[in-house]
Amino acid sequence: MELQDIQKRMRECIRESGLPQKEIARRVGVSAQTVSKYMKQDVFPALDTFARLCSVLDVESDFVLGLKGY
Repeated sequence: MELQDIQKRMRECIRESGLPQKEIARRVGVSAQTVSKYMKQDVFPALDTFARLCSVLDVESDFVLGLKGY
């Protein structure tokens, strides 16, 4: 799986969570601008932030990374 595919899955998980970006940012411990960058630019979080983001979004990191299917 390519990095672009991983970023696309991450964006989909953020959208599908139903949470506002500000709330996701608060729960993860980053700025709302950072979450916006994950959505609009080719920016990927640091591994510790990625782990928190998966937890907040209630998705498995293996799914986002393409190691497990839907």
